[in-house]
Amino acid sequence: MRILISFAALFLSVVLLQIATGGVGPLDALVGLGAGFTKPEVGFLGSAHFFGFFIGCWWAPRLLGDVGHARSFATFTALGAIGLSAHVLVTDPNWWALFRVASGICVAGCYTVIEAWLQAKVTNENRGRAMGIYRVVDVGGSFMAQAMVGWLADLETYLAYNTLVILCCTALLPMAVTKATQPVTPAATRLRPAISWRMSPLATVGVVVAALSAASFRMVGPIYGQEIGLTPDQIGYFLAFFVFGGAIAQIPIGWLADKFDRRWILIWLSVAAVLSCVVTVGVAHLGTVWVMLAASFFGFTTFPIYSVAAAHAHDFASSEERVELSAALMFFYAVGAIGAPYVSSTLIVWFGPAALFTLISVGHVLLIVFGLARMRARPAETRTRYVYAPRTSFVIGRLMGRSREKSDD
Repeated sequence: MRILISFAALFLSVVLLQIATGGVGPLDALVGLGAGFTKPEVGFLGSAHFFGFFIGCWWAPRLLGDVGHARSFATFTALGAIGLSAHVLVTDPNWWALFRVASGICVAGCYTVIEAWLQAKVTNENRGRAMGIYRVVDVGGSFMAQAMVGWLADLETYLAYNTLVILCCTALLPMAVTKATQPVTPAATRLRPAISWRMSPLATVGVVVAALSAASFRMVGPIYGQEIGLTPDQIGYFLAFFVFGGAIAQIPIGWLADKFDRRWILIWLSVAAVLSCVVTVGVAHLGTVWVMLAASFFGFTTFPIYSVAAAHAHDFASSEERVELSAALMFFYAVGAIGAPYVSSTLIVWFGPAALFTLISVGHVLLIVFGLARMRARPAETRTRYVYAPRTSFVIGRLMGRSREKSDD
């Protein structure tokens, strides 16, 4: 309880930020389709978000070093609010893509500030509890964001987006009024993408496939849901069940990843992911309950892949390399996420809604083949502790570095 109270301002900001920025993707898809946007144009909005996310990940540590935590957070929150509020000024996919770049920068920038603040304040004694609460708060906010999409879609457009603007601005208040002393500004993380491939080619491919799965589903999932006849509120729950499935997967998958060769865990997760894609497409017309269960199954099989891949890469890294390695993995995740929504939405136009899961299945089949090939290339390394790795900022590796200690078994 003491941990929760001491970081209450940060955690409250995380929840509000997640709800505001997590809701704009599916809301853009539903409102855009209703306004006559083509499916590739809606997918391009998702790609624009991740392009902004990449910019924010690179820029935020540098701005943090120049102006400090509070001013950086205010800057990125303002960008997010501007991007959200500008949606009601013009209904054009090209302009909305620009607005989504702003919201992507906001997400990456705000998480960079929050995680840098947490890193400076936690100690070795309370790090595990603080990170556990942080994960629950982050996933809980994401779940609420998806669940409220249907309610937002029923509102007038300006009311829906203004609601998200209010939540985004409210996220600024806990950070602005907290009496906690701002921490010393951390040094900017160096970005060396090559370190990821040098440590583990399999992990690098794994995070790209994880990006393909998550970005395609979360940004293009509303198009798929509409194509199979889901109502706006059902589409929100469809996305929320995906988050729920991914959340409950962390404990059993983490246990398996600590007990067995992580390459086999990645391979079998991808096999299960292909199966979940087949199941999701197969039950599309069997009723809402089956569709929701399939979304949870899909989240269960795909959500943990990033964390398992990251853990496998860290097995080959020294303690001095972990921060840069985490940033490099985030880089490849962002690169994979940028192209996935546009490509998947275009395929839906050409081949129908099932093409979304066909694309994801192809990615996982390639990961299976590559994983089997890498197992012949070198033996397994001593395992580090499995840690759920949020895909939030380039500085997350510094916050979680102490959690990755060599296991004794």
